[in-house]
Amino acid sequence: DPSGTFVQLRLSLVQTGCGKRAPRPQSCRPLENRRRPVCVACYKFDHSDVPKVLDKYHNCGPSHHMAVKEIKQRDEAECRAVEEAGKGTDVLYLPGMYAFSKGLPA
Repeated sequence: DPSGTFVQLRLSLVQTGCGKRAPRPQSCRPLENRRRPVCVACYKFDHSDVPKVLDKYHNCGPSHHMAVKEIKQRDEAECRAVEEAGKGTDVLYLPGMYAFSKGLPA
């Protein structure tokens, strides 16, 4: 995409029996019947040497919620909007986005 790089991440989190402050052993077991949120994150970076974030969206919603379908549709719509960030054809002009000055005649 000439306007930048789009990245979408989807993570499923699981609660474990290991404490936050304890050293993290590799054998942390997931707890049964606990929340398992699904997180979605979308980022759009420009193509500069030090990439800047043009737009972003992130949301962690519970997977057991009754409105999972609606949350997923909203996440997809928000990520599509992030993906379109930086494209010149439908960029919205906001007041103060650009500043112009007129120099005095020489």
